Amino acid sequence: MATPVRVRAETCHPLAGAQSDPAWRVGGLQSHVQSTDVRAGVRLGIDVGSVRIGVARSDPGGLLASPLGTVRRGAGDLSELTRLVIQNEAMEIVVGLAVGLRGAEGKAAAEGREFAERLAGQIAPLPVRLVDERFTTVLAHAALQRSGRDSKARRQAVDKAAAAVILQGALDAERSTGEPAGELLAAGGAAS
Repeated sequence: MATPVRVRAETCHPLAGAQSDPAWRVGGLQSHVQSTDVRAGVRLGIDVGSVRIGVARSDPGGLLASPLGTVRRGAGDLSELTRLVIQNEAMEIVVGLAVGLRGAEGKAAAEGREFAERLAGQIAPLPVRLVDERFTTVLAHAALQRSGRDSKARRQAVDKAAAAVILQGALDAERSTGEPAGELLAAGGAAS
């Protein structure tokens, strides 16, 4: 087995030597990258599936999304999601919208939009936002596979992992633009 070699961290950084630049921040982070604060507060991410609804939760600082659980789709699903909203003191809900590869909304998007509108009506006045969820399930499956989960374990965890991917994407978009991601639904379900 090869002996590990210690390398100074600054030699591995793409901006090695930039520490003398006044833009360099303490802790090795540099300010050349656009970064905006996100609004404080817990957000829930929702991945609406035909059988299960994946749910993820952000930390109160809006930095990191983590899988929370799944809700069985069908009778009582909106009530259970409302309970999770209240329990987690969420300030906003982000729902994935299954947009096609060309950006068109098909049947799955229409069903997801209708579900999000019903949820918005149930939890008003909390904001519900629709965000593009293309490739989130694929990314979630890949991440779960890399973590060593077999196909059965992946099937049971993919919905909440996809919800975390959706929510993390929304958090990252807000951080980079300074604006909340996605399309805001009004309490009655109409887009605004």
